Amino acid sequence: MADKPKPAPKYAAVETAARSRPVTVSTLLDMKRKGLKIAMMTAYDYPTARIAEEAGVDVVLVGDSVAMTKLGYESTLPVTMDEMLHHVKAVKRGMSRALLVADMPYLSYELDHKEAARNAGRFMKDGGAHAVKLEGGMEVAPIVKELIKVNVPVIGHLGLTPQSVNRLGGYKVQGRRPEDAEKILTEARILEGAGICALVLECVPADLAKDISKRLQIPTIGIGAGPHCDGQVLVSDDLLGLTEGTPLKFVKRYADLRSQAVKAVADYCREVRDGSFPGPEHSFTSQP
Repeated sequence: MADKPKPAPKYAAVETAARSRPVTVSTLLDMKRKGLKIAMMTAYDYPTARIAEEAGVDVVLVGDSVAMTKLGYESTLPVTMDEMLHHVKAVKRGMSRALLVADMPYLSYELDHKEAARNAGRFMKDGGAHAVKLEGGMEVAPIVKELIKVNVPVIGHLGLTPQSVNRLGGYKVQGRRPEDAEKILTEARILEGAGICALVLECVPADLAKDISKRLQIPTIGIGAGPHCDGQVLVSDDLLGLTEGTPLKFVKRYADLRSQAVKAVADYCREVRDGSFPGPEHSFTSQP
C-alpha cells in the first residue's frame, strides 16, 4: 500500500498545532499573513460538528442555509433567530477547537442596530458562538460597528448574498461588469474599515476575488470565488453529497453519502420484510 502523502511543509506545524490550540479570529489573521489557507464548512448539528473537529476544520459556520438543507424551506429567508440558536447550541456541544460562527438570519439585524446587538449577543452568550456573519455592503457598516461595541467579532459577506436573492433576481454570479466589481471592492474596503475580521465572497469572478484578497488585510473566504481567496467554505451537505440533484458549479462532492444512505435504508426495509433482520446476533436470550 502506498504511503499516505505528507502535508506540504508550511502546513505541517499548523496541522500539529490544530490538535491542541483553539482557532480564534487572531488565528485567521495570522494564517493570512503566513499564506496558510483556511478550511471552513457549515454544520447544523452535533454529529457534523464532531466530524468537522476530527477532520481538522478551522472554522465551522452555522449558516442560515440550514433553512434549505435541514428545514425544507425554499430559501434562507424564513429561518428565525430561535431556529438558528437551536442549531448553534447543538453544534457548539460538538466543538472544542474550531472557530464557531453563527449566521445572522434575515431581519435579525437590518432594521434596528440595538436589536442587532441583542441578537448577536444571544448567539455569543446563549449559543457559545465566537463570531457572527452578516450579509451586505456599506449599508451594514454601521451595524458592524455597533456589534463590535459589544465585543462581537463580525464576518462580512459580499457578492451573491442569499438574503437578497429577490432583489438580485435569483442566484447569479455578481461583479462581472466593471462597475459592479468596483462596487464590491469598495464595499469590501468599507467593511474592513468598519472592523470585520474576515470576509466571505460568494459567486464572484476569480480575478475579482483575487484582487480583493490582495488589497485587504483581513482574510477572505471564498465560495464560488475561485482559488485565490485566503480560505474556502462549502455547505456540509454539498461537500458530503447529501443534497439531491446536480451540484452547483462551484461545489465539489468529496463523498456520495446520500446514495449510500438510500441503499442502506432500502436494504433495511428489505430485510425487515423478508424476516432476515433481526437475526440471532441481534436478539437476546433468556439466559444472560
